[in-house]
Amino acid sequence: MTPSARVQAAIDLVDAILTAARGQGASADTLARNFFRERRYMGSGDRRAVRDLAWRAVRRFGEIPANGRAAMVGLAREDAPLAALFDGSPYGPALLADDEPAATGGVIPGWIAALLPALFDDSEKAALLDRAALDLRYDPARTDPAALRAVWPEIVFSEGLPRAARLPNGTAIEASEPWQQGAVDVQDWGSQAIVQACIDGNNPALVIDLCAGAGGKTLALSAMLPGARIIASDTSRDRLAAMEPRRRRAGADRIETLLLDPKREWEKLAAFEGQADVVLVDAPCSGAGTWRRNPETRWRLTPERLERLAGEQARLIEIAMRLVRPGGALVYAVCSLLPDEGPRQIARALCNQPGWHISLEHMDIGRLIGADGGLCDAPQGADIPVGRLLTPHHDGTDGFFFTRACRS
Repeated sequence: MTPSARVQAAIDLVDAILTAARGQGASADTLARNFFRERRYMGSGDRRAVRDLAWRAVRRFGEIPANGRAAMVGLAREDAPLAALFDGSPYGPALLADDEPAATGGVIPGWIAALLPALFDDSEKAALLDRAALDLRYDPARTDPAALRAVWPEIVFSEGLPRAARLPNGTAIEASEPWQQGAVDVQDWGSQAIVQACIDGNNPALVIDLCAGAGGKTLALSAMLPGARIIASDTSRDRLAAMEPRRRRAGADRIETLLLDPKREWEKLAAFEGQADVVLVDAPCSGAGTWRRNPETRWRLTPERLERLAGEQARLIEIAMRLVRPGGALVYAVCSLLPDEGPRQIARALCNQPGWHISLEHMDIGRLIGADGGLCDAPQGADIPVGRLLTPHHDGTDGFFFTRACRS
């Protein structure tokens, strides 16, 4: 393909992503796979160049562009070599016109930027759209740092998380021996911090992952709590099924899957009322902390959808609190940086619940924040922390809010 033809292909791919975003359709990654499958004439270099250019446009503009060409024209206004490829050649984009629509603005939609905590300066905002590293969780029963360094000399290890490792973005791992032997799994360091909050130095006998999804945190809990009974529940059969290949790679576990009926979850959960040592609510959310991986989700979020998500989060917290035994804990987490989904949500849930308190003593990763999303300098004082916030800029992780609420 000519360089100009690659630009036009990137425009076509961005058009498909925009259409899906407006209609809450398939993810950008799924669309890209289908796009290239239908164009087998593209070589690997063509595919890489087209994808990189399309994703560059998606990352650059927070406000949803009118179409793929407007997004690419917006990039071209800032990039003279790219503008030169709008040359009207066969299979390439038409010549640029001075007055044609072009995407403008910053990397975050204005209405979302207004909701972010005050701590989000330009560096924090820019990091939300950086490329994420490849984070791993390793099994010390099957490997160790020295063995992993022998495979990947560039690997680094977390100082605060006992099984966390990191590789550069794009590292191919699935053909490696550690991967094939189930010694490593992909998991963001922020997700691993949430798993640590569930354990918190204790040895829980019954753990319920209320929104298990594809099971990343469930599998981590199983690996770190080999004696615990772990219930992985979800309302999606497909999400629970997606856990199975990972379970087979990881080996024997004590996980029990439980398919729940949407809006009628309690019918199957009632048997566990007041019995769980830990309930993890990794709640459905806006995903505003995962834009590094899924930048097009900025275009999918609306104020109405955010309101619906907040209502669902509150409902799930209420269910989870009924499952926790006296002396047990609720760990609430969202991969979002918006206070309405994180600190305000848990603060509202606990304000009228006697016998519950926030416990952050053993959670030393991330920054303490209050109910309004503002930083708290100390665990005690006028600004009472309700949880911890992880951000790409400060912590090198996806964006997460998480907290641990204990029942007396």
